[in-house]
Amino acid sequence: MENQSKNGVEAAKISVLNCIDLSNPDIHQSVSLLKQACLDSGFFYIVNHGISEEFMDEVFAQSRRMFGLPLSEKMKLLRNEKHRGYTPVLDEVLDPENQVHGDYKEGYYIGVEVDEDDAEAEKPFYGPNVWPAPGLLPGWRETMEKFHREALEVSRAVSKIIALALDLEIDFFDKPKMLGEPIATLRLLHYEGEISDPSKGIYGAGAHSDFGLITLLATDNVLGLQICKDKDAKPQIWEYVPPLKGAFIVNLGDMLERWSNCIFKSTLHRVLVNGQERYSIAYFVEPSHDCLVECLPTCKSENNPPKFTPILCRTYLTQRYEDTHADLSIYNKPQS
Repeated sequence: MENQSKNGVEAAKISVLNCIDLSNPDIHQSVSLLKQACLDSGFFYIVNHGISEEFMDEVFAQSRRMFGLPLSEKMKLLRNEKHRGYTPVLDEVLDPENQVHGDYKEGYYIGVEVDEDDAEAEKPFYGPNVWPAPGLLPGWRETMEKFHREALEVSRAVSKIIALALDLEIDFFDKPKMLGEPIATLRLLHYEGEISDPSKGIYGAGAHSDFGLITLLATDNVLGLQICKDKDAKPQIWEYVPPLKGAFIVNLGDMLERWSNCIFKSTLHRVLVNGQERYSIAYFVEPSHDCLVECLPTCKSENNPPKFTPILCRTYLTQRYEDTHADLSIYNKPQS
């Protein structure tokens, strides 16, 4: 803990989160645990979700292979305007008020695969993915596409419990105009080990809340993720979320907070790095492009009127991505 104590990190405590078993036949128990978590921190674990540990190990192994490529090879896979492909270290700034540089992490975006000749490819977050050449990383695309499919099924199972927790029909979020045609994005992440120092504005990932409906997060065994349950507290109190083998850490996004009229919480979180490399796999789940996000009927009353104006999912997400990522034109400048 020597490095962490130097950086004022030792004060952070370990958070205790509810754990929801997706194989539990008692749905009422699951709903109760999830509702409590969503009102408290917006973070919880899910276990027995149907994705095997062996396959998760393979996804992590393939992620390490990609990030282990020379930077020159990774830059050939640079993200495009549809947010597909490689994101270099410092590309993303999640907390501009407190960060002196971008995040000390590199990433790789993989979205819903849509052929460029398909009319759907015109939509902001649809289109062909950026894939490494098969000869460069054999089996890489197949592994990621399989994980993308399986993680979406897990997300749908979680969305049903969320719907019940909000007193909605069980399939409220799992309809064609929502998770039937989702904007679902897999993002591989690698923190190289640059030591975080909040007092100097240096973070693995700056403090932020996620944009969409829910996020599934798988991590290796290196501690790093922190949450702040009360963003308005002075000073803010940060708690580590410990990795749990075989589990996903699930958190709610701003879109669900907006949908629920702030009844459910989208919580600030960040990543601090203590000098160790760290890998994680995030799966961001949003409804369809044309889904209108407006206050749910079960979340408003005379005493609690809607706090937000309705907005299309694609409009909301486009703005959030533009606000946090570097302009792609910077990568076309001559290297000095």
